[in-house]
Amino acid sequence: MRRPQLRAGPFWGEPMLDRPSPALSVRDALTVARIVKVNHAGEYGAIRIYRAQISVARWLCPDVVPALTEMLGHEIEHCASFSAAMAERHARPCRMMPFWSYGGWLLGFLTALTGRQGIWVCTAAVEAAVHRHLDDQLFFLAGRDAGLHRIIESIRVEEELHLHTAESQISDPGQGRRLLHRAITVATDAVIWLSTWGDSSRMARELHRARLH
Repeated sequence: MRRPQLRAGPFWGEPMLDRPSPALSVRDALTVARIVKVNHAGEYGAIRIYRAQISVARWLCPDVVPALTEMLGHEIEHCASFSAAMAERHARPCRMMPFWSYGGWLLGFLTALTGRQGIWVCTAAVEAAVHRHLDDQLFFLAGRDAGLHRIIESIRVEEELHLHTAESQISDPGQGRRLLHRAITVATDAVIWLSTWGDSSRMARELHRARLH
């Protein structure tokens, strides 16, 4: 796992995280802060999902516990990376954190009760939504915040691995599982939108316009 890029600080070689460009507009600086904030909250929500799933899977489907434990380890590292990046970008913990925390735990617990297929559908839905938002963030951050861009680019690799692992384990995407996938995707998008005060929609529009040209 690659760590955030470090460089020498102003006092006795003190290390610090790469900072965002000083030329950022007030609006862009606020968006960067919101990106760090929502990603930190989202990773914490993922930690809660996996921990709840593991607690149930130990009893119902212990064969999936090693994979879930590995993914949990990744999410803990990702959460720490975003936590370390917050101060430089004047970002505070997300006000929606209780939704990420309790909602994540409840989602993980309920989907795990349905068995291994419910677990993998949940993982696939969450990771697909996250992957899409990370793509939007990378497009927005290019030329605005190289340090945060590198952090997200590194994390995106493992999130994509989670997505492919989950999708490969879904044996029969029937109507019920498709509805569950859709419901989780909509809920994830909604909490991300609320956590960024709508900036996630702005970034998606910018990426869409760029792809048209």
